[in-house]
Amino acid sequence: MLFHIQLFFFFFDLALSTPHHHHRSSTLTLQSGGGHGGIDTNNHTTPSSVEYFNPQLPPKSLAASKKFEGSSNLVDLRYHMGPVLSSPINVYLIWYGNWPSAHQQLIKDFLLSISISAAAPSPSVADWWRTASLYTDQTGANISRSVLIAGEYSDRAYSHGAALTRLSIQEVIATAVRSKPFPVDHKNGIYLILTATDVTVQDFCRAVCGFHYFTFASKVGYTLPYAWVGNSGKQCPEVCAYPFAVPGYMAGSSGGPAPLRPPNGDVGVDGMISVIGHELAEMSSNPLVNAWYAGEDPTAPTEIGDLCEGLYGTGGGGGYIGQVMRDGHGRTFNMNGRNGRKFLVQWLWSPLLKACAGPNALD
Repeated sequence: MLFHIQLFFFFFDLALSTPHHHHRSSTLTLQSGGGHGGIDTNNHTTPSSVEYFNPQLPPKSLAASKKFEGSSNLVDLRYHMGPVLSSPINVYLIWYGNWPSAHQQLIKDFLLSISISAAAPSPSVADWWRTASLYTDQTGANISRSVLIAGEYSDRAYSHGAALTRLSIQEVIATAVRSKPFPVDHKNGIYLILTATDVTVQDFCRAVCGFHYFTFASKVGYTLPYAWVGNSGKQCPEVCAYPFAVPGYMAGSSGGPAPLRPPNGDVGVDGMISVIGHELAEMSSNPLVNAWYAGEDPTAPTEIGDLCEGLYGTGGGGGYIGQVMRDGHGRTFNMNGRNGRKFLVQWLWSPLLKACAGPNALD
């Protein structure tokens, strides 16, 4: 449920116990050609200029999530009889704060790449979502492979301030759904709140990079699945935009591994996209926190993204993110999207393989 900050040792143990795995870690130094300003739109690469590699990166050194203190039920992923998002998934985007249009378009390109109808060469974002679509509800209905952007709302006035709490995020949704023509879609709708670089959020950077839950009827009038993800580019790229930033004391200047170059030229937004994918997959498989999760505590479930946090390719674990691709400009990615976009997105837990899976798997 929470996109948490983890210890390296967890991933090392996880790599030993499961065939494929990866790992989201620490960050700080922004490489040249990255930066927070412009999105790189010159993103088309010929296959001949792509190389495969498995970069070693510094482990994250921050406090581990309590969710992973014990590993006995780590992969005991069970179905708790609740709904999954089996109808076409209507995503309602709430842009909170000041968002450059190029950054918005990049995130929308990722979301629109998920649908099975999105034509992109393999390994593709649509191929990645196939793993999520393997999960079913009690009627046997699978998570939908159709994901649409059904509406957008820009809250440029910071209507609830520049410092949000978990509860005031629900008020942001209420403000959006009260505005016309932003609907309450309690059948197929999910609400994605994306906060700009200057917005602080309770527990952001310290414990989470994103989370999902559902709205309280007292706040919004309906029970609606939602997720929040923040742009960490200026606040904590070393925590939430790994592997595109690593702590300065661990990186190049000290002789350690350097951060990877983001596929679209922006550390913060490229880092957000993997967190968005993580939360979207978990929201689809556990929208009301009573469907697919491991562990006995539904208030702190271990979900299909948590099980693969930090894994992006075959051979991940122990400080490696796994085998990924690097184009002729040095940009790192593991899947293709619409309009020639490339993305680096973490893998998801497969209910068939009982292991983490991604479209760029080598075995």
